[in-house]
Amino acid sequence: MTDFLIKSTLSLAVLLAVYFFILEKEKMHQFNRFYLLFSLLFSFVIPFITIEIIQEIPHQETTPSIIPMTGGTSMPIIENSINYWVIATWGLYGLITLALLIRFVVNIWKLNARTKSNSIINYKNAKLVLLQEKTLPYTFLNYIFINETDYHNRKIEAELYTHELIHVSQKHTLDILLIETLKVIFWFNPIFILYKKAIQLNHEFLADEKVVKSHNNVLFYQNLLLSKANANPTYYLASNLNYSVTKKRLIMMTKTTSKSISFLKQIALIPLFTGITFFLCIETIAQNKTTTATAQKKQNSEIIKDQNRDRYYAGVRVIVKDYTRNIMINKVYEKLSIEEKRRYLGPPYPIKQQLLPSTNFESYKDPNKYAIWIDGIHVPNNKLKNYKSSDFAHYSSSYVYKNARSKRFPQNYQCSLYTKKYFEENLKNSHLKFKNKSITIIFKKPEKLSTQDSIKLQKAIQENLLDVKKDLLQNQNKSKLNTTLKKQKNTIIQTQK
Repeated sequence: MTDFLIKSTLSLAVLLAVYFFILEKEKMHQFNRFYLLFSLLFSFVIPFITIEIIQEIPHQETTPSIIPMTGGTSMPIIENSINYWVIATWGLYGLITLALLIRFVVNIWKLNARTKSNSIINYKNAKLVLLQEKTLPYTFLNYIFINETDYHNRKIEAELYTHELIHVSQKHTLDILLIETLKVIFWFNPIFILYKKAIQLNHEFLADEKVVKSHNNVLFYQNLLLSKANANPTYYLASNLNYSVTKKRLIMMTKTTSKSISFLKQIALIPLFTGITFFLCIETIAQNKTTTATAQKKQNSEIIKDQNRDRYYAGVRVIVKDYTRNIMINKVYEKLSIEEKRRYLGPPYPIKQQLLPSTNFESYKDPNKYAIWIDGIHVPNNKLKNYKSSDFAHYSSSYVYKNARSKRFPQNYQCSLYTKKYFEENLKNSHLKFKNKSITIIFKKPEKLSTQDSIKLQKAIQENLLDVKKDLLQNQNKSKLNTTLKKQKNTIIQTQK
């Protein structure tokens, strides 16, 4: 709030000063009216605009300050005190604002009541309200208030009608209502009093200019205004004929301004508004050079992974038995901390189609080397004679450790093949939602590979079995069917339907 008040007031003050010293002296009243109204809007919007400029600074290693602790463990002390000064200040603001608002509404109501309790006559694009009391003409919205006796006796000069009709046709009352509303809200800021005076005087310049052009008798009109000056006061919400009959207003009637000067002054406002925007809106943000676009990209990637993980495991019970850290967890996924989610549950990845090379397909027919599963069901290797490599949309193969082999599956490798139909129905969208009610993750202490297994691993790598290399080096087995292998790995995953 303080930042808003400071920035908006600075902008309002600068723009009003430019108006007083540069624009008000020139006879371009329609442009000046727009300038004053736009200045109000601009100054209220500018605090909400922020232009960030990132300034890279050399990375400096800082040594954290160590605060000595004495005695036992200290706990932070949180004071929950009530700031009565803040309450009193807001209370005072509310009372004054309410009083001004009531005054504002009452004055509008009085003007509206006058239109209903007095005779009304249609006059051109306005309505004349005939009052019993003695008064000079004044305008509110499309109503012109005049004395009834003066109207019937034709004592109101034509120049005065023209003057008030300009206030009606150009809707000057709306400008006054706007600035008065701002004065009610920001009554503590005197800048709005100056803005109202500038706006009202500009209204009179506009009306005077039209009268001079229409009746072409400047001297008579000036004398008429002087004769009406300091007459009875009227409502502050209305446009008044005798408002500020000063030397400035009388001189403006005879003044001329060249179009080139007006154009230059209007163009000069562009760098003014640009300068205010940069001065009030630019914020310099210090950033280490090590914080690069790559780091930002990595951060965004982590956020996407978290979102995918949250969607995938929603409602699943997660059981973790981490013997390496002596941690046991049994929670619904949503109750896990972000650290636990990232540590124990990897983000789901879509399973893409992976066409089976014909050379691999031929090697899988060897029953002494490979154990084969098709669509999750173990089949003899000779069953592959009924298929072609193009019949499969995805495949994966894994090296089986020696102590994980069995009499039924003594092969060094296992291979899972998935037909196109099975892939479409079961694997294509498997990354969207975890299909089981719970998942159990067990972390065991890592076991070293035997010399014989290491030799076979090296041989598998040399044979360009990239999927085997990936599984073994990253210690991750993506095949859900190889339960024997999972028991030998550091991480054992069990699911419950």
